[in-house]
Amino acid sequence: MRMELRVCKHCYEGEHGNPQKTAVTRDMVRCAERVREYKDLIDLDALYVTKVRDGDPGGAEALPVIVASIENDQISLSDTQLVMEDDDGNMLVYPDPKDVLEVLTRNVDQISAHTRQDVTVELSSEGAELLT
Repeated sequence: MRMELRVCKHCYEGEHGNPQKTAVTRDMVRCAERVREYKDLIDLDALYVTKVRDGDPGGAEALPVIVASIENDQISLSDTQLVMEDDDGNMLVYPDPKDVLEVLTRNVDQISAHTRQDVTVELSSEGAELLT
């Protein structure tokens, strides 16, 4: 299985002026980095973290899936998504930040069950609230 977390680089760096979104985006990246560090314990082949900017020529870095929606009669591409590809090439896509964070924290919990090391990721109050 392979996974790719795709986030807005501007949100991650706090350039959009939305501290809640910045905190949750950083939580997602920290969780993904922790999962990537211990990926072998949960039979994960790879985990990519891609930070995209406005105007980047679309597409995910590793897994070619882009989530789009229609807002006010215009197509809007999702700048935050988690894509999972299984060994058969089937793709699961999570565009909702709550779902992304939930999947990543579950992976951290799964890793925790396979090691004696402390692998917990301290979430921001915004991220913790999102999961409750």
